[in-house]
Amino acid sequence: MLKAKQHEKEWSVEELNIIFKPLNFKERIAKIYDYFPETEVLMTSSFGTKSVFLLHLLQQIHPSQLIYFINTTYHFPETIAYKEQLTKQFNLKIKEVLPSEKENLITQQDQWWIQHPRMCCTVNKIAPLDPIVAKHKVWISGLMAYQTEFRSRLDIFEQRGDIIKFQPLVDIDEGEFLYHLDFHKLPRHPLEKEGYGSIGCTHCTEKGQGRDGRWVRGGSKECGLHPNFFTRK
Repeated sequence: MLKAKQHEKEWSVEELNIIFKPLNFKERIAKIYDYFPETEVLMTSSFGTKSVFLLHLLQQIHPSQLIYFINTTYHFPETIAYKEQLTKQFNLKIKEVLPSEKENLITQQDQWWIQHPRMCCTVNKIAPLDPIVAKHKVWISGLMAYQTEFRSRLDIFEQRGDIIKFQPLVDIDEGEFLYHLDFHKLPRHPLEKEGYGSIGCTHCTEKGQGRDGRWVRGGSKECGLHPNFFTRK
């Protein structure tokens, strides 16, 4: 009955941050379902170098959660293989999201990632996910404050347009993150050992520490999914 009442209430990010801040990351992930039903909780994964930690936690705490994978058509083959490996190992529920075939072809033919990287992200990442985001109230994200300056300013809950971003890992440091990877013997992305600290689409990813290899020519370290892109009309 208490959970039903919590599901009915419209929670502000200020209220949620007060409630969730004293909790550890495992408690936060478990508790989010006390405040939002599973159908209103969105989970996405890029299956990059840092993805396995949150996927493993979710598999332990709430394995029925559906996970969306945005297939931009520009992923490394190693990323696709890694996705299949983790899906099988953790018994994940994955749903693939594809961009418009016509618009995706235009980005391929005109190589938008060179002159129009923001628009390339919009066509292949933002637009396909936008209608899915509109059906949910809260979005689980694996962002951690130590990764970039933008992420260092984040709180556990942030309002992003009409959806609440939920970052249960935001306040763990890199040492704690690496400890958990080693302790649980979690499989690493195969390209990490080749010098890729962060991995996205092939055209916009180079070798480098942390996120230094992302969008080197464009200057940004964040794709459009994390800044304030989503506002329902």
